[in-house]
Amino acid sequence: MNYYELLFTTITTEDYQQDLLINALGEIGFDTFEELDFGFKAYIPVDDFNRELLDEMLLSYRDLFAFSYEVTLIPQKNWNEVWESNFEPIEIGNQIFVRATFHQPKSQFPYEIVIDPKMAFGTGHHQTTAMMLELVLENEFAGKKVLDMGCGTGILAIMASKLGAAEITAIDYDPICYASTIENAQLNHIENITALCGSKEVVPEESFDIILANINRNILIDQMERYSQVLKTDGEIYFSGFYEAPDLDIITEEARKYGLKYISHKKNKDWVAAKFVK
Repeated sequence: MNYYELLFTTITTEDYQQDLLINALGEIGFDTFEELDFGFKAYIPVDDFNRELLDEMLLSYRDLFAFSYEVTLIPQKNWNEVWESNFEPIEIGNQIFVRATFHQPKSQFPYEIVIDPKMAFGTGHHQTTAMMLELVLENEFAGKKVLDMGCGTGILAIMASKLGAAEITAIDYDPICYASTIENAQLNHIENITALCGSKEVVPEESFDIILANINRNILIDQMERYSQVLKTDGEIYFSGFYEAPDLDIITEEARKYGLKYISHKKNKDWVAAKFVK
């Protein structure tokens, strides 16, 4: 699959302004982002790119801050080179070390996750994934049955397994993410992750102790009812992929309709990861 790379050059007065634009791009099909000192890069499959839709969406941001963009075709054969040239290891709370296959391990970290950086979102670099990893660390997963929605690279599912989860079902609509999750599970010697390709329609008719959903506000709202249907009473659900204002209140109100009670949340550069209980 070929991708378009859009290089956005931005002039902003507040960090949240660029984040708002990135979030909006995610809602029209862009699935991977790389933040730069002067802006960011956004990637979208060639077949999903609609220039007219993009320019129409961008109109609402022209008065908020100054930006421009350039479009470059990234052939499939070059994608891994693009990721490898930009992928740096990350550390989460002095507990988790996330690295690629071409980085050296660090034995001082209790947990290491190896990710082969292809096109799947979820390497831990974005604030939402990092906060979800922090939440996973802070809560009890031993012996639990876990559902990871919008699994990306499978990083959260892998971490859940390393913390002792009994079974994990990892779902993503993108075939590349589906394949990436399987590959990364193998790289980390994880055998209890079942990967499925699809969306809420492929969620098994089973009951889960914990659900992880790092997607975006609109998809979370659309899938909220299904989450509640398969989450056990007293089960926990962790949401991310949205902003504190106004998104958290919107998510909380929608969750309340399905018996999901807000407990707490983390914040990083206006991005939020929140815990709910059924």
